[in-house]
Amino acid sequence: MRIAEIFYSVQGEGGLVGVPSVFIRTSGCNLRCSWCDTPYTSWHPEGEELSLDRILERAAEFTAARHVVLTGGEPMLAPGIAELSHRLRERGMHITFETAGTVYLPVACDLMSISPKLSNSTPEDVFRAQHERLRIQPEVLRGLIADYDYQLKFVIANEPDLAEAQELIAALNAPAGKVILMPEGITAEVLNARGAWIAELCKRHGYRFSPRLHVHLYGNRRGT
Repeated sequence: MRIAEIFYSVQGEGGLVGVPSVFIRTSGCNLRCSWCDTPYTSWHPEGEELSLDRILERAAEFTAARHVVLTGGEPMLAPGIAELSHRLRERGMHITFETAGTVYLPVACDLMSISPKLSNSTPEDVFRAQHERLRIQPEVLRGLIADYDYQLKFVIANEPDLAEAQELIAALNAPAGKVILMPEGITAEVLNARGAWIAELCKRHGYRFSPRLHVHLYGNRRGT
């Protein structure tokens, strides 16, 4: 499996924000988000080929960790990801998948963190058509929601993004308590400015607000 990085940090987003977690980041993605903050897993995929045994060995080095996050790129595309998830479960780990919700796999998962990509993610280049075709897969989303404990996490850059997100929320019949809004940005200044009015939207509609804690703590860099 091609792995971009394995590291120990605190969860920066979503319902488990602040929880110390081992992050196993696969390399490779079927989308090309214009604002992607991990281009080394999508636009220019990097990483080393590791066996499942070696991945597990490296994850086990962080002995205090009880949570693991399988992320990417798009981890659902990684060969062997289902087996890896089940072997992590055997070790008693709480498993979060960070996915765009474009691919379904039967995996061991305690929290399916689904981040459907809104039109604000679409690039203006050769990847535009592929990205638009793949970014929303309603049947995959319904399957993930039906089979796993989940959260729906939307990246919001401008107020009109909310209406687009709400169309999908309604189509999926997702309760407000499962919906998380998060500001788009890679600096604390941008996140704070957008976060102020996004928090007000959450208050108005009963959604949850998520910061990007890792950016505030460490900046926009790898291994955090």
